[in-house]
Amino acid sequence: MIREIITYPNPRLFLQSQEVKEFDEQLHILLDDMYETMIENKGVGLAAIQVDIPLRALLVDIGDEEGIQKDKQTLLEITNPIITALDDEVISCNEGCLSIPGFYENVMRYKNIRLDYQDRFGKKQSLNANDFLAVAIQHEVDHLDGHLFIEKLSFLKRKKFDKEFKKKSKKS
Repeated sequence: MIREIITYPNPRLFLQSQEVKEFDEQLHILLDDMYETMIENKGVGLAAIQVDIPLRALLVDIGDEEGIQKDKQTLLEITNPIITALDDEVISCNEGCLSIPGFYENVMRYKNIRLDYQDRFGKKQSLNANDFLAVAIQHEVDHLDGHLFIEKLSFLKRKKFDKEFKKKSKKS
């Protein structure tokens, strides 16, 4: 089932998500719905809070080498993530967000990370991620912590965003 994605400035986007404790059918339905929602909206990641569920669960699917998403073959289902940076920050190109449609900007992210997490069944997993995958994971984990990528913008870029957002909101 495709769920509604809540958008900025909805205050629920700034909630701290709670740890997943039950790895049951309800969680599996949520993850499946999130996948359908992410694909329908042409996203590469989605956090549960973006569909108004404050749980530490997220999806990332950056696709294969050509960026093609192949029916869950490249999908990561991540619950209770813990990120460890493995190096210095790097600028990510044109980061965007399904909860802030139509706005893209460069932000600082770690190029290489280690991710410890649990899968949909509660099994502990870990992986090293770099480049676009690392950026996508960090972006989604920020959502779980109640943060949006626009908070990482410089003062001038944030003013530009606020101005564009107000102009766009008046047209709606």
